[in-house]
Amino acid sequence: MIWTAVQGAFTLINFLVGFALGYVVLLMLRPLVGEAGYDARLWYQIALVGFFVKELVKSSIRVAWEVITPGHHMHAGILAVPLDLKSDLGITLLANLISLTPGTLSLDISDDKDHLFIHAMYIDNSPEEDVQHIKNTFERRIMLALGKPGHVSSIADRAQPQSL
Repeated sequence: MIWTAVQGAFTLINFLVGFALGYVVLLMLRPLVGEAGYDARLWYQIALVGFFVKELVKSSIRVAWEVITPGHHMHAGILAVPLDLKSDLGITLLANLISLTPGTLSLDISDDKDHLFIHAMYIDNSPEEDVQHIKNTFERRIMLALGKPGHVSSIADRAQPQSL
């Protein structure tokens, strides 16, 4: 933003040039300030956007095909997705990305924030497989983009005594 203000031209190209220059400056300052998770998160965030665009196109084509072809090919249902995401930002991002994808809609979140309820136009496999698909694609990518690699350990794992 400082680059675009100094240049006096608030264009997308000018913003991208400033972003790239800022990134290079951060890389050059790394020996002075130490490691940061910014690099890894940036690439995970770009990957999340790319993945979402791919899913958006795929689901848009599928829903459009459903609309223009005769007959009824969908198998709708409601899925309860157990959440490993615990932050409000992560849960909100997951719910919004699901709602923005044609054919799916986030309905509600449980009071304890352990489950997200989703209406899906297409339950192609078993509900358990579709839930795992959401967790292994959307939720995993969101966790990486927010800087939380790996899933939260299970309750059984957390109940085990930790050695020092």
